[in-house]
Amino acid sequence: MDGGAKAKDHALRSDDVRAFLADNPQFLKDDPALLAELGLRPDAANVLDFGPAALARVHEAHKREAGARKRLEATARANFAAQAQTHGAVVDLLDARNHADLARRVDELAQLRFGLAAGVVALSGPDRTPAGWRMLVEGQIDMIIGHQRVALMGFQPTALGLFGERAESVRSMAMVRMAIWEPSREGLLAFGSADENGFTEDMGAELVAFLARVVERTAERWPVL
Repeated sequence: MDGGAKAKDHALRSDDVRAFLADNPQFLKDDPALLAELGLRPDAANVLDFGPAALARVHEAHKREAGARKRLEATARANFAAQAQTHGAVVDLLDARNHADLARRVDELAQLRFGLAAGVVALSGPDRTPAGWRMLVEGQIDMIIGHQRVALMGFQPTALGLFGERAESVRSMAMVRMAIWEPSREGLLAFGSADENGFTEDMGAELVAFLARVVERTAERWPVL
């Protein structure tokens, strides 16, 4: 019991320390070693002044805060730009006249709006595939992005075939499953980047998934002929 009481008595709170220093102003002034450790020094006017160590700490803290703020601002600007480009891409996709035109627009917006290597629309199944779309066999989408996975960001060797003659330039991909028509056929919207850091596993797939939903709804305007 005595040991516990002593430990409790020695657990000082910040308010206790503040009150003690206010009641004993000479405590710090009479301890030069403690002042030096805190980066403080008494000046000629009997006032505590920040020493070089304290100023250095304040400067470093300011630099860290400024750096963090700049990174947040850069991220916010990048997100805003990506959203603006995505909204413009939606308008382009909705203007498609048929399936072939839709596939062409996906590829064009990938290159012109987003600076990517390619954009591809693929469809799985034994039935007919629209002109301009990549044909995949049953189960191939699972082989490309994994069973039960809706989206994949990063590099996937099994997806290189989607990009045809431009496959050699693709270093990372963003891919999202689609379900089109009724009864539904499984499809895939894929974008390829020449930058290995263009799409990484830690990136969110929300904007790509949004574009996939637009492609689904636009493609359903026309039957597969």
